Amino acid sequence: MRQVAIIGGGISALATAYILQEKAKKQNIALGVKVFEKENRIGGKIWSRREDDYLCEWGPNGFLTNKPQTLELCKSLGLSEQLLASNDNARKRFVYANGVLHKLPHNQIEFLTNSLISWRGKLRIAREFFVAKRDSKNDESLADFARRRLGDEALAKLIAPMAGGIFAGDPEQMSLQGCFPRIYQLEQEYGGLLKAMLRLTKQHRVEKSAGKVSASPAGPGGVLTSFTDGIQVLTDKLGSAIGAENIICGGAVTSLKRSPVGGWQILLKDQAYFADEVILSTPAYASADLVNSFAPKLANLLQQINYSPLAVVCLGYDANELDCDVQGFGYLLARGEEIPILGTLWDSSIFAKRAPNGKILFRTMLGGAVRPELLKLSDNEIQQLVQDSLAKIMKITATPELVRIYRHEQAIPQYRVGHTQLVAQIMENTTQFNGLHLNNNAYSGVGINDCVAAAYRMADKLIGKFNCDSLV
Repeated sequence: MRQVAIIGGGISALATAYILQEKAKKQNIALGVKVFEKENRIGGKIWSRREDDYLCEWGPNGFLTNKPQTLELCKSLGLSEQLLASNDNARKRFVYANGVLHKLPHNQIEFLTNSLISWRGKLRIAREFFVAKRDSKNDESLADFARRRLGDEALAKLIAPMAGGIFAGDPEQMSLQGCFPRIYQLEQEYGGLLKAMLRLTKQHRVEKSAGKVSASPAGPGGVLTSFTDGIQVLTDKLGSAIGAENIICGGAVTSLKRSPVGGWQILLKDQAYFADEVILSTPAYASADLVNSFAPKLANLLQQINYSPLAVVCLGYDANELDCDVQGFGYLLARGEEIPILGTLWDSSIFAKRAPNGKILFRTMLGGAVRPELLKLSDNEIQQLVQDSLAKIMKITATPELVRIYRHEQAIPQYRVGHTQLVAQIMENTTQFNGLHLNNNAYSGVGINDCVAAAYRMADKLIGKFNCDSLV
């Protein structure tokens, strides 16, 4: 029987373990899978916490339905009927700029009448049609790309808030190819974003008239989706399907060694395990520590992937004490605003049953790559900072009845300029060690959909390897 050890217990590890088990069963491959998680719970950053009848998400709050594999995984787990789509009003998203909340436009007409971007800024965006394609294949920062094609105002009010909301990142440092490969591809293939939109709109209409389903050119699309009891339902169900006997919680791996007879030795404080294949689904810095003894060059490369810190602050209010419209997704802050937060999600408006009847739940993020020093503040200071931001932006002066602060010292991997080249080097170095694999959100996408897609690729890779070995 083949033995696979997966170190880490987040969504990447759990999805990989489950998919491997299922594919092995279908192909009659004798396979044992063990998951090693140092914490006493599985799920990694995914943790849905009931706090005084409020449902607070410690990390991500859902996934978009624009990628089929996460939906496929949910179907395989028997979760399809439990999926909870976000409320329709969650399509309303806002950016705080120049002291005002501006609703993001959904179409060309709304873009023209919208107050977020000045007419000068709109004309600069329109000029993107005539900006020559960048021929260099070298990576560039997201900020440089935005300035070059869309202008400074679009960078400050559209691109920078998006970068903060998704990656908690600094667009001056973020890799265009690593963070937004589709945008890079559109320029390379069509010569520009507006040219791509025109071509894809025409293609979309032709395919729609022919009865074919295709993605809209206006954006990634999809509906933000979770479960009534939070996104942790997904990782809990994965854990149940994998089997408690195959998951070792509270067992930090102290050492990883190549076995003299082939394969790998996984050492815990008071136990040792053997595996033919080892998948490191730990953060890049933790993976570096595990391989440093036998692969110092690989460890050095892994240590070059930085992580941004993040604080998540959940505040619950009595709705009767608020005099503001909270029907929407929430808001992000434009670049250059003095208020030092990334943004606030109106969680109880996004999903049903996130707050008790007559209550409102907000979730504010602060820190990130631009303001990492905010994580050094005390809980009282962070709470006051968030309440001050709500008072400034939404005129909320009421005292919250619920306050929960979750700190992530190393929250989200930062795909800096040159990330794709760095990852290529990492993977090339990894192939020198037979049976060693890397699968985590540090490499090819930070979201749940990215992690699930990578899990399917990893499972296919190993099943293919087992099949090839059986033919020898």
